[in-house]
Amino acid sequence: MEDTLIKVEGLSKKFCRSLKKSMWYGMQDIGSEILGRRHGLDGVLRQDEFWAVKDINFEIKRGECLGLIGHNGAGKTTLLRMLNGLIRPDQGRIEMRGKVGALIALGAGFNPILTGRENIYINASVLGMNKQYVDKKIDEIIDFAEIRDFINAPVQTYSSGMKVRLGFAVAAILIEPDILFLDEVLAVGDINFVIKCLNTVRDLSKNASVVFVSHNMQQVSMFCNRALVLEKGCVLADCANPSEGIDRYFELIKHTQHTSGTGKAEILSLELSVNNQLIKNTEPALVQGIEASAIISLRMNDFNYQANILLIVRDESLIPIMVFPLSHQNGETRYFLPGDHTLEIPLGNIDLNSGSYSFVVAVIDRDSKIVHARAEGLCAFRVTANSHFWGKIVRPVVAIDS
Repeated sequence: MEDTLIKVEGLSKKFCRSLKKSMWYGMQDIGSEILGRRHGLDGVLRQDEFWAVKDINFEIKRGECLGLIGHNGAGKTTLLRMLNGLIRPDQGRIEMRGKVGALIALGAGFNPILTGRENIYINASVLGMNKQYVDKKIDEIIDFAEIRDFINAPVQTYSSGMKVRLGFAVAAILIEPDILFLDEVLAVGDINFVIKCLNTVRDLSKNASVVFVSHNMQQVSMFCNRALVLEKGCVLADCANPSEGIDRYFELIKHTQHTSGTGKAEILSLELSVNNQLIKNTEPALVQGIEASAIISLRMNDFNYQANILLIVRDESLIPIMVFPLSHQNGETRYFLPGDHTLEIPLGNIDLNSGSYSFVVAVIDRDSKIVHARAEGLCAFRVTANSHFWGKIVRPVVAIDS
Protein backbone atom coordinates (compact mmCIF):
# COMPACT_ATOMS: atom_id res chain seq x y z
CA MET A 1 0.00 0.00 0.00
CA GLU A 2 3.00 2.29 0.16
CA ASP A 3 3.67 2.33 -3.60
CA THR A 4 3.91 5.75 -5.25
CA LEU A 5 1.31 6.37 -7.96
CA ILE A 6 2.15 10.01 -8.77
CA LYS A 7 5.62 11.54 -8.83
CA VAL A 8 6.21 15.15 -9.90
CA GLU A 9 9.68 16.66 -10.28
CA GLY A 10 10.50 20.29 -11.14
CA LEU A 11 7.15 20.84 -12.87
CA SER A 12 6.71 24.30 -14.42
CA LYS A 13 4.29 25.90 -16.87
CA LYS A 14 4.34 29.42 -18.30
CA PHE A 15 1.69 31.39 -20.14
CA CYS A 16 1.64 34.64 -22.08
CA ARG A 17 -0.64 37.58 -21.31
CA SER A 18 -0.74 38.69 -24.97
CA LEU A 19 -2.69 36.51 -27.41
CA LYS A 20 -0.66 37.60 -30.46
CA LYS A 21 2.66 37.01 -28.73
CA SER A 22 1.39 33.71 -27.37
CA MET A 23 0.64 32.50 -30.91
CA TRP A 24 4.07 33.66 -32.12
CA TYR A 25 5.86 32.02 -29.21
CA GLY A 26 3.89 28.85 -29.88
CA MET A 27 5.15 28.76 -33.47
CA GLN A 28 8.71 29.32 -32.23
CA ASP A 29 8.36 26.47 -29.72
CA ILE A 30 6.99 24.10 -32.38
CA GLY A 31 9.98 24.98 -34.58
CA SER A 32 12.37 24.30 -31.70
CA GLU A 33 10.84 20.89 -31.08
CA ILE A 34 10.99 19.99 -34.77
CA LEU A 35 14.72 20.72 -34.60
CA GLY A 36 15.00 18.51 -31.54
CA ARG A 37 15.36 21.29 -29.00
CA ARG A 38 12.93 21.21 -26.11
CA HIS A 39 11.70 24.73 -25.31
CA GLY A 40 11.55 26.13 -21.82
CA LEU A 41 14.54 24.30 -20.38
CA ASP A 42 16.52 27.46 -19.68
CA GLY A 43 13.72 28.93 -17.57
CA VAL A 44 13.94 32.35 -19.27
CA LEU A 45 10.66 34.22 -19.66
CA ARG A 46 9.99 36.09 -22.86
CA GLN A 47 8.11 39.39 -22.95
CA ASP A 48 4.61 39.18 -21.37
CA GLU A 49 5.18 35.61 -20.17
CA PHE A 50 4.73 34.52 -16.56
CA TRP A 51 5.02 31.32 -14.59
CA ALA A 52 1.58 29.89 -13.78
CA VAL A 53 3.28 26.93 -12.05
CA LYS A 54 6.95 26.94 -11.04
CA ASP A 55 9.19 24.11 -9.82
CA ILE A 56 6.57 21.85 -8.22
CA ASN A 57 7.80 18.66 -6.53
CA PHE A 58 5.74 16.05 -4.67
CA GLU A 59 4.81 12.38 -4.51
CA ILE A 60 1.45 10.78 -3.77
CA LYS A 61 1.21 7.21 -2.58
CA ARG A 62 -1.65 4.78 -2.87
CA GLY A 63 -4.11 5.47 -0.07
CA GLU A 64 -3.45 9.23 0.08
CA CYS A 65 -6.01 11.94 -0.58
CA LEU A 66 -4.16 15.18 -1.29
CA GLY A 67 -6.01 18.45 -0.79
CA LEU A 68 -4.68 20.99 -3.26
CA ILE A 69 -5.55 24.43 -1.88
CA GLY A 70 -4.76 28.04 -2.67
CA HIS A 71 -6.51 31.21 -3.69
CA ASN A 72 -7.71 32.02 -7.21
CA GLY A 73 -4.76 32.21 -9.59
CA ALA A 74 -2.47 30.14 -7.36
CA GLY A 75 -1.97 27.51 -10.11
CA LYS A 76 -4.16 24.66 -8.84
CA THR A 77 -6.13 24.00 -12.03
CA THR A 78 -3.05 24.44 -14.24
CA LEU A 79 -1.21 21.84 -12.17
CA LEU A 80 -4.16 19.46 -12.30
CA ARG A 81 -4.48 19.82 -16.08
CA MET A 82 -0.81 18.98 -16.52
CA LEU A 83 -1.23 15.92 -14.31
CA ASN A 84 -4.19 14.84 -16.42
CA GLY A 85 -2.31 15.39 -19.69
CA LEU A 86 -4.54 18.21 -20.97
CA ILE A 87 -1.64 20.65 -21.24
CA ARG A 88 2.09 20.04 -21.53
CA PRO A 89 4.60 21.29 -18.98
CA ASP A 90 7.45 23.54 -20.07
CA GLN A 91 9.82 21.98 -17.55
CA GLY A 92 9.92 18.97 -15.29
CA ARG A 93 8.47 15.49 -15.46
CA ILE A 94 5.39 13.59 -14.31
CA GLU A 95 5.25 9.87 -13.54
CA MET A 96 1.89 8.18 -12.98
CA ARG A 97 0.97 4.53 -12.54
CA GLY A 98 -2.50 3.06 -13.02
CA LYS A 99 -5.85 4.12 -14.46
CA VAL A 100 -6.70 7.80 -14.21
CA GLY A 101 -10.15 9.29 -13.65
CA ALA A 102 -10.68 13.04 -13.72
CA LEU A 103 -13.43 15.57 -13.25
CA ILE A 104 -11.71 18.92 -13.68
CA ALA A 105 -14.21 20.89 -15.78
CA LEU A 106 -17.97 20.96 -15.79
CA GLY A 107 -19.26 18.65 -18.54
CA ALA A 108 -15.77 18.02 -19.94
CA GLY A 109 -15.64 14.98 -22.20
CA PHE A 110 -19.38 14.96 -22.94
CA ASN A 111 -20.89 15.55 -26.38
CA PRO A 112 -23.79 17.95 -25.71
CA ILE A 113 -26.02 16.68 -28.53
CA LEU A 114 -25.77 13.04 -27.46
CA THR A 115 -27.74 11.50 -24.63
CA GLY A 116 -26.29 10.72 -21.23
CA ARG A 117 -26.41 7.00 -22.02
CA GLU A 118 -24.60 7.49 -25.34
CA ASN A 119 -21.93 9.61 -23.65
CA ILE A 120 -21.27 6.87 -21.10
CA TYR A 121 -20.60 4.33 -23.87
CA ILE A 122 -18.47 6.79 -25.87
CA ASN A 123 -16.34 7.62 -22.83
CA ALA A 124 -15.87 3.92 -22.18
CA SER A 125 -14.90 3.31 -25.80
CA VAL A 126 -12.27 6.07 -25.69
CA LEU A 127 -10.86 4.46 -22.56
CA GLY A 128 -10.65 1.07 -24.27
CA MET A 129 -13.54 -0.59 -22.45
CA ASN A 130 -15.84 -2.99 -24.25
CA LYS A 131 -19.64 -2.81 -24.36
CA GLN A 132 -20.09 -5.87 -22.18
CA TYR A 133 -18.18 -4.22 -19.32
CA VAL A 134 -20.24 -1.02 -19.59
CA ASP A 135 -23.50 -3.01 -19.68
CA LYS A 136 -22.62 -4.40 -16.25
CA LYS A 137 -21.87 -0.93 -14.83
CA ILE A 138 -24.41 1.33 -16.48
CA ASP A 139 -27.28 0.85 -14.01
CA GLU A 140 -24.93 1.57 -11.11
CA ILE A 141 -23.72 4.72 -12.88
CA ILE A 142 -27.26 5.94 -13.62
CA ASP A 143 -28.46 5.29 -10.07
CA PHE A 144 -25.42 7.00 -8.53
CA ALA A 145 -25.89 10.04 -10.77
CA GLU A 146 -29.62 10.14 -9.94
CA ILE A 147 -30.59 10.94 -13.54
CA ARG A 148 -32.56 7.85 -14.60
CA ASP A 149 -35.47 9.98 -15.85
CA PHE A 150 -33.07 11.99 -18.06
CA ILE A 151 -30.51 9.39 -19.13
CA ASN A 152 -31.92 9.30 -22.68
CA ALA A 153 -32.08 13.10 -23.01
CA PRO A 154 -29.31 15.14 -24.68
CA VAL A 155 -26.62 16.30 -22.25
CA GLN A 156 -27.12 19.89 -23.42
CA THR A 157 -30.50 19.81 -21.66
CA TYR A 158 -28.88 18.84 -18.32
CA SER A 159 -28.47 21.26 -15.46
CA SER A 160 -25.00 21.95 -14.05
CA GLY A 161 -25.68 19.59 -11.14
CA MET A 162 -26.79 16.78 -13.46
CA LYS A 163 -23.62 17.09 -15.53
CA VAL A 164 -21.50 16.94 -12.40
CA ARG A 165 -23.35 13.89 -11.11
CA LEU A 166 -22.93 12.04 -14.40
CA GLY A 167 -19.29 13.08 -14.74
CA PHE A 168 -18.44 11.95 -11.22
CA ALA A 169 -20.25 8.63 -11.66
CA VAL A 170 -18.33 7.93 -14.88
CA ALA A 171 -14.98 8.89 -13.32
CA ALA A 172 -15.48 6.96 -10.08
CA ILE A 173 -17.57 3.93 -11.04
CA LEU A 174 -16.90 3.21 -14.72
CA ILE A 175 -13.15 3.77 -14.65
CA GLU A 176 -12.52 2.40 -11.12
CA PRO A 177 -9.41 4.61 -11.05
CA ASP A 178 -6.10 4.16 -9.33
CA ILE A 179 -5.73 7.95 -9.57
CA LEU A 180 -8.65 10.40 -9.34
CA PHE A 181 -8.51 14.17 -9.98
CA LEU A 182 -11.33 16.41 -8.74
CA ASP A 183 -11.32 20.17 -9.31
CA GLU A 184 -13.96 22.17 -7.41
CA VAL A 185 -16.76 20.57 -9.43
CA LEU A 186 -18.66 19.38 -6.37
CA ALA A 187 -19.34 23.02 -5.44
CA VAL A 188 -22.39 23.05 -7.75
CA GLY A 189 -24.01 19.89 -6.40
CA ASP A 190 -26.68 19.70 -3.70
CA ILE A 191 -25.43 18.78 -0.25
CA ASN A 192 -26.83 15.22 -0.27
CA PHE A 193 -25.01 14.37 -3.48
CA VAL A 194 -21.83 16.10 -2.30
CA ILE A 195 -21.79 13.93 0.81
CA LYS A 196 -22.36 10.81 -1.31
CA CYS A 197 -19.48 11.81 -3.60
CA LEU A 198 -17.13 12.54 -0.73
CA ASN A 199 -17.96 9.22 0.91
CA THR A 200 -17.09 7.57 -2.41
CA VAL A 201 -13.82 9.56 -2.47
CA ARG A 202 -13.08 8.26 1.01
CA ASP A 203 -13.61 4.67 -0.13
CA LEU A 204 -11.57 5.18 -3.31
CA SER A 205 -8.67 6.72 -1.43
CA LYS A 206 -8.15 3.48 0.50
CA ASN A 207 -6.71 1.88 -2.64
CA ALA A 208 -6.07 4.85 -4.91
CA SER A 209 -4.45 8.29 -5.00
CA VAL A 210 -6.87 11.23 -4.99
CA VAL A 211 -6.03 14.87 -5.76
CA PHE A 212 -8.85 17.05 -4.49
CA VAL A 213 -8.99 20.77 -5.35
CA SER A 214 -11.47 22.84 -3.35
CA HIS A 215 -12.02 26.19 -1.66
CA ASN A 216 -14.25 24.43 0.86
CA MET A 217 -11.96 23.90 3.82
CA GLN A 218 -14.49 21.70 5.64
CA GLN A 219 -14.34 19.18 2.79
CA VAL A 220 -10.54 19.34 2.67
CA SER A 221 -10.27 18.82 6.42
CA MET A 222 -12.69 15.90 6.57
CA PHE A 223 -11.71 13.95 3.47
CA CYS A 224 -8.01 14.66 2.87
CA ASN A 225 -5.09 13.27 4.85
CA ARG A 226 -2.59 15.74 3.42
CA ALA A 227 -2.63 19.31 2.09
CA LEU A 228 -0.49 21.07 -0.52
CA VAL A 229 -0.77 24.88 -0.40
CA LEU A 230 -0.01 26.81 -3.60
CA GLU A 231 0.66 30.53 -3.85
CA LYS A 232 1.59 32.31 -7.09
CA GLY A 233 2.38 29.00 -8.77
CA CYS A 234 4.78 27.75 -6.08
CA VAL A 235 4.40 25.30 -3.22
CA LEU A 236 4.02 27.32 -0.04
CA ALA A 237 3.57 24.29 2.25
CA ASP A 238 3.24 20.52 2.03
CA CYS A 239 1.51 19.48 5.25
CA ALA A 240 0.93 15.97 6.53
CA ASN A 241 -1.81 17.43 8.74
CA PRO A 242 -4.50 19.13 6.58
CA SER A 243 -5.34 21.53 9.43
CA GLU A 244 -1.82 23.00 9.21
CA GLY A 245 -2.25 23.53 5.48
CA ILE A 246 -5.66 25.14 6.00
CA ASP A 247 -4.14 27.52 8.56
CA ARG A 248 -1.42 28.50 6.05
CA TYR A 249 -4.16 29.05 3.47
CA PHE A 250 -6.01 31.44 5.81
CA GLU A 251 -2.77 33.30 6.54
CA LEU A 252 -2.79 34.44 2.90
CA ILE A 253 -6.17 36.16 3.15
CA LYS A 254 -5.98 39.95 3.21
CA HIS A 255 -8.80 41.92 4.85
CA THR A 256 -9.03 45.36 3.24
CA GLN A 257 -9.98 48.22 5.54
CA HIS A 258 -12.61 50.63 4.28
CA THR A 259 -14.53 53.47 5.93
CA SER A 260 -17.78 55.19 4.98
CA GLY A 261 -20.59 57.29 6.51
CA THR A 262 -21.55 60.93 6.94
CA GLY A 263 -18.36 61.87 8.80
CA LYS A 264 -20.22 62.91 11.95
CA ALA A 265 -18.48 60.03 13.75
CA GLU A 266 -15.06 58.37 13.53
CA ILE A 267 -13.90 54.86 14.39
CA LEU A 268 -10.48 55.56 15.89
CA SER A 269 -9.30 52.02 16.68
CA LEU A 270 -10.29 48.45 17.50
CA GLU A 271 -8.02 46.08 19.43
CA LEU A 272 -8.40 42.57 20.79
CA SER A 273 -7.77 41.74 24.43
CA VAL A 274 -7.05 38.25 25.79
CA ASN A 275 -6.55 37.67 29.53
CA ASN A 276 -6.68 41.47 30.04
CA GLN A 277 -3.71 41.90 27.68
CA LEU A 278 -3.99 43.85 24.44
CA ILE A 279 -2.78 41.87 21.44
CA LYS A 280 -0.32 43.94 19.43
CA ASN A 281 0.25 41.49 16.56
CA THR A 282 -0.78 42.66 13.10
CA GLU A 283 -2.99 39.61 12.51
CA PRO A 284 -3.18 37.63 15.76
CA ALA A 285 -3.88 33.91 15.85
CA LEU A 286 -6.41 32.96 18.53
CA VAL A 287 -6.84 29.40 19.75
CA GLN A 288 -10.39 28.18 19.22
CA GLY A 289 -12.41 28.49 22.44
CA ILE A 290 -10.29 31.21 24.10
CA GLU A 291 -12.12 34.10 25.79
CA ALA A 292 -11.54 37.56 24.31
CA SER A 293 -12.82 41.14 24.29
CA ALA A 294 -12.84 43.93 21.70
CA ILE A 295 -11.68 47.42 22.74
CA ILE A 296 -13.27 50.11 20.54
CA SER A 297 -12.31 53.79 20.52
CA LEU A 298 -14.53 56.20 18.63
CA ARG A 299 -15.47 59.85 18.42
CA MET A 300 -18.94 61.28 17.80
CA ASN A 301 -18.46 64.85 16.57
CA ASP A 302 -21.93 66.32 16.13
CA PHE A 303 -23.98 67.24 19.22
CA ASN A 304 -27.41 66.91 17.64
CA TYR A 305 -27.94 63.14 17.75
CA GLN A 306 -27.64 59.94 19.72
CA ALA A 307 -26.41 56.74 18.13
CA ASN A 308 -26.29 53.00 18.51
CA ILE A 309 -22.96 51.21 18.06
CA LEU A 310 -22.94 47.86 16.30
CA LEU A 311 -20.04 45.37 16.27
CA ILE A 312 -19.96 42.60 13.65
CA VAL A 313 -17.55 39.71 13.06
CA ARG A 314 -17.33 38.51 9.47
CA ASP A 315 -15.40 35.75 7.74
CA GLU A 316 -13.01 35.72 4.79
CA SER A 317 -15.97 35.75 2.38
CA LEU A 318 -17.22 38.98 4.02
CA ILE A 319 -20.26 37.14 5.40
CA PRO A 320 -21.42 38.38 8.84
CA ILE A 321 -20.98 35.58 11.37
CA MET A 322 -21.63 37.23 14.75
CA VAL A 323 -23.37 40.49 15.65
CA PHE A 324 -22.98 42.34 18.98
CA PRO A 325 -25.69 45.03 19.35
CA LEU A 326 -24.91 47.06 22.48
CA SER A 327 -27.66 47.16 25.08
CA HIS A 328 -28.43 47.94 28.72
CA GLN A 329 -28.76 45.20 31.31
CA ASN A 330 -32.54 45.19 30.83
CA GLY A 331 -32.04 44.34 27.17
CA GLU A 332 -32.98 47.75 25.76
CA THR A 333 -30.76 49.18 23.03
CA ARG A 334 -28.06 51.48 24.40
CA TYR A 335 -27.59 54.84 22.71
CA PHE A 336 -24.50 57.03 23.06
CA LEU A 337 -24.22 60.80 23.27
CA PRO A 338 -21.63 62.71 21.21
CA GLY A 339 -18.07 62.75 22.53
CA ASP A 340 -15.12 60.36 22.81
CA HIS A 341 -15.91 56.80 23.86
CA THR A 342 -13.75 53.78 24.68
CA LEU A 343 -15.79 50.60 25.01
CA GLU A 344 -14.78 47.10 26.05
CA ILE A 345 -17.11 44.55 24.48
CA PRO A 346 -16.87 40.97 25.80
CA LEU A 347 -16.86 38.53 22.88
CA GLY A 348 -17.13 35.48 25.10
CA ASN A 349 -15.40 32.30 24.01
CA ILE A 350 -14.17 32.42 20.42
CA ASP A 351 -16.21 29.44 19.25
CA LEU A 352 -15.51 30.19 15.60
CA ASN A 353 -14.36 27.57 13.14
CA SER A 354 -10.70 27.78 12.15
CA GLY A 355 -10.38 30.52 9.55
CA SER A 356 -9.74 34.20 8.92
CA TYR A 357 -12.00 36.91 10.34
CA SER A 358 -12.26 40.68 10.78
CA PHE A 359 -14.52 43.24 12.46
CA VAL A 360 -17.02 45.81 11.24
CA VAL A 361 -18.04 48.72 13.48
CA ALA A 362 -20.98 50.97 12.66
CA VAL A 363 -22.37 54.13 14.33
CA ILE A 364 -26.07 54.42 13.48
CA ASP A 365 -28.29 57.43 14.23
CA ARG A 366 -31.04 56.62 16.71
CA ASP A 367 -33.87 58.41 14.91
CA SER A 368 -32.96 58.64 11.22
CA LYS A 369 -31.01 55.32 11.10
CA ILE A 370 -28.38 57.14 9.03
CA VAL A 371 -24.94 55.53 9.27
CA HIS A 372 -22.57 58.24 10.50
CA ALA A 373 -19.51 55.97 10.47
CA ARG A 374 -18.81 52.47 9.27
CA ALA A 375 -15.38 50.82 9.29
CA GLU A 376 -14.83 47.33 7.88
CA GLY A 377 -11.84 45.00 7.78
CA LEU A 378 -10.72 46.08 11.26
CA CYS A 379 -8.34 44.01 13.39
CA ALA A 380 -8.11 40.95 11.14
CA PHE A 381 -7.45 37.80 13.14
CA ARG A 382 -7.23 34.06 12.62
CA VAL A 383 -8.71 31.22 14.63
CA THR A 384 -6.61 28.05 14.80
CA ALA A 385 -7.80 24.56 15.72
CA ASN A 386 -6.78 20.96 15.28
CA SER A 387 -9.76 20.24 13.02
CA HIS A 388 -11.92 22.18 10.60
CA PHE A 389 -15.63 21.48 10.98
CA TRP A 390 -18.77 22.12 8.97
CA GLY A 391 -20.36 25.41 9.98
CA LYS A 392 -18.91 28.61 11.41
CA ILE A 393 -19.65 28.15 15.12
CA VAL A 394 -17.95 25.24 16.89
CA ARG A 395 -19.08 24.58 20.45
CA PRO A 396 -17.80 21.28 21.88
CA VAL A 397 -20.22 19.63 24.30
CA VAL A 398 -20.09 16.62 26.59
CA ALA A 399 -22.78 14.14 25.59
CA ILE A 400 -25.02 13.05 28.46
CA ASP A 401 -26.06 9.41 28.48
CA SER A 402 -29.79 8.93 28.79
